[in-house]
Amino acid sequence: MRVWEVYQSGGPVMWPLLGCSFLALVVILERLMFWFGSLKNRNRNLAGEILDLASKGEWEAIRECTAHSNDYVIRVLVSGILHRDYDMTSAMAAEAESQIQKMQKFMGVIDTMITVSPLLGIFGTVLGIISSFKVLGMAGLDDPRAVTGGIAQALITTAAGLGIAIMSVFPYNYFNSRIERATHEMEKYATSLELAYEHYLRSSNTGGGS
Repeated sequence: MRVWEVYQSGGPVMWPLLGCSFLALVVILERLMFWFGSLKNRNRNLAGEILDLASKGEWEAIRECTAHSNDYVIRVLVSGILHRDYDMTSAMAAEAESQIQKMQKFMGVIDTMITVSPLLGIFGTVLGIISSFKVLGMAGLDDPRAVTGGIAQALITTAAGLGIAIMSVFPYNYFNSRIERATHEMEKYATSLELAYEHYLRSSNTGGGS
């Protein structure tokens, strides 16, 4: 049986399932491109260099080496450095929250597709079984294949819904793991910057007192 014939056999519920599969695919591809770009922009050596420069108070050197960086960790560190005379911790927390929101963009769509698709599949199956029982009530047991054939076709929607959910849950979990890892990285480097800045302040005060 061809794919189009299988699709038609599933009944009208296959149309919203097709929409769910298309929406999930588009979002997954968009998120893959987002993370590919984010990981490509990561520069751990530069983050370490910023911490070293911050401990020495070389702010102009930091500004020059981070001018064209799109690394989310670097952006958090730069935000803290720019607001070092006010509230470094709050500035970095706000920037980290902004970066996390970008990472979580459209994740709710994938989550919804994972939940809704199997429910739509079951809904289609229920409709198909109701239709089969109507046939059974009208024709009796003279043609049992019409009834069993209807039930078999109805189960197509359940299979389609489960397929969409299964194929979506793997990238969804991967994206969530990337968000958790990125959050941990930003927290780690933000703490390191606070310690480096405290070291610079202590060194400055000691030098000034001598």
